[in-house]
Amino acid sequence: ALAGPGHAADKVRVVTTTTDLKALTEAVGGDLVEVDALARGNQNPHDLEVRPSLMVKVRRADLIVMNGLELDQWAEVVIQGANNPKLVPGAPGRVDASEGILVLEVPTTRVDRSMGDVHPVGNPHYTGDPGMAPAVTANILNGLVRVVPQGRPTFEKNRQAFLAKLQQAQARWTAAKAPLKGAKVVVDHSLWAYFLTRFGLVQAGSIEERPGIPATPTHVAKVIQLIKDERIKAIMTVPWGDAKLPARTAEEGGAKVVPMAPAVGGAKGTSGYIETVDYNVKMLAQALK
Repeated sequence: ALAGPGHAADKVRVVTTTTDLKALTEAVGGDLVEVDALARGNQNPHDLEVRPSLMVKVRRADLIVMNGLELDQWAEVVIQGANNPKLVPGAPGRVDASEGILVLEVPTTRVDRSMGDVHPVGNPHYTGDPGMAPAVTANILNGLVRVVPQGRPTFEKNRQAFLAKLQQAQARWTAAKAPLKGAKVVVDHSLWAYFLTRFGLVQAGSIEERPGIPATPTHVAKVIQLIKDERIKAIMTVPWGDAKLPARTAEEGGAKVVPMAPAVGGAKGTSGYIETVDYNVKMLAQALK
């Protein structure tokens, strides 16, 4: 299958549900894979419209890499519509990238719809923490090896080279964030738990009163007061959110809006995984200084 890896026809066709997973799969697979993401970096990965074009991508795939933790349940509809037996639950061409990671914000009480889009099995946005990349890329490597066993040496070499680059970048990020440890921020959508935990920052509040449900004026007033009382400097925002509400909240509270990249490709200059973390660290560090 890999006699001529320079030709697209000889490559392992991989589909990922998110652009973060696409970038990490490309890092491991290198020249032996052709990877396509179903969601764009500036889209809400929870709520993707299932379209025939997505089914076409999945129908041709040898492997699918899913985020798991119920982030990308919509992909099950795509897989079913694509009628690709290689990618159904339990098939060799199926990778759950969340296997073995330490999940944050797992609810301790029963979750129901009145609570909004609360994650029943914990926060699924683990790729925001670069410290999760070793576990995620190991899961991806295992999936690729199931499909192309003879590619293992190449995949392992690629993965180690990527993790070495990541380790160098981690030192740079940690140094940039060290003076800001313990700083409080407000978010417009609660997807930054892993990123903030990695760098010792604290989410003091959210403009969303409940995930996925528009905030009431009373709640927004409380957040503005919190920003004033705690002298919070930054409101982290995502591309698909309501830009006007964070802007007004920041103006009235005396904070700055910080447009973040929730995934690879979510902002200008975030074409790779390391570049995306670079962007987010830089944007937040500038706002918090």
